[in-house]
Amino acid sequence: MAMSTMGSMFSSHGGHSADVRITLLFGGYFIPVAQLGPGFLLLDAPADLPPGPASIVLRVDQSERRWDVRLPNGISAASKRVAITACV
Repeated sequence: MAMSTMGSMFSSHGGHSADVRITLLFGGYFIPVAQLGPGFLLLDAPADLPPGPASIVLRVDQSERRWDVRLPNGISAASKRVAITACV
């Protein structure tokens, strides 16, 4: 199969890239999350904040999901990695 045929095959399917955003709501702050993993999240720009309850907002295109978590160690400006636990 020629490259020009392959290119037209891919472009005719009309791909879609989802707009995915993760935000941590904590103490009145809206903090962008770079990555979410099991029991942790990574922040681009961490700041010193104490332990406490928070919410994670996951938005994919126009759909939004929100859940409550706890930051048992708070956030340290010295580390991008933040421990999270489920609220029970």
